[in-house]
Amino acid sequence: MDLFGRNAAQTENRPDAAPASHRLTLDLSRASALAAMLAHSRASQTVEVADLVAGMYLYGWERLSRYWESDDGERIEDLLQKMCRISPQRWNYWIQLYDKNRRSNEQTASLPRILRRFQKNAGSEPPPKPSEELTSLLKQAEEIAPLSDTSGGRRIPILTSECVLLCIIRNRGTEISRRLAASGMNVPQLEKDALSTRRAPRP
Repeated sequence: MDLFGRNAAQTENRPDAAPASHRLTLDLSRASALAAMLAHSRASQTVEVADLVAGMYLYGWERLSRYWESDDGERIEDLLQKMCRISPQRWNYWIQLYDKNRRSNEQTASLPRILRRFQKNAGSEPPPKPSEELTSLLKQAEEIAPLSDTSGGRRIPILTSECVLLCIIRNRGTEISRRLAASGMNVPQLEKDALSTRRAPRP
């Protein structure tokens, strides 16, 4: 099972690159790629926490929806639209684009096809980088991540969507964290899954 985002592994293999401080599970890697696409679509040079939350929703709502009541879907979607500062029209565009590609190839979720379109449209522009807030959040996730790999004799934390989402919830100094915490999310269950050495099962 491929747990790791390929970007982390490729970065480590470049002789001029700094050692990666973490790796991403496949679902979080794809959510991160979608977050970068969202940032690029609004001509931003940085990926914000809100972009990553939107990416996690777009790629893995079926996985994350377990932390809300089953009949809360429409309310949570509306909340996420507002938190992530995406207009309903733009939100629907991303949902429809991703769903169309996912239906065309259920096995791979067709994310690489969307990424190829994104890379073609982006041209030679440098990809957006994580904001300071997002970088700090990922550092926090490294500290609590229960899963890890080893490379060159050192431990490399493996970040999951649940682990990162828990750090967002715990960081009450931001509006997005406070609104998520007040959304009716089952935080105890999220915490249990995020800190477990076994990944939460897919629904």
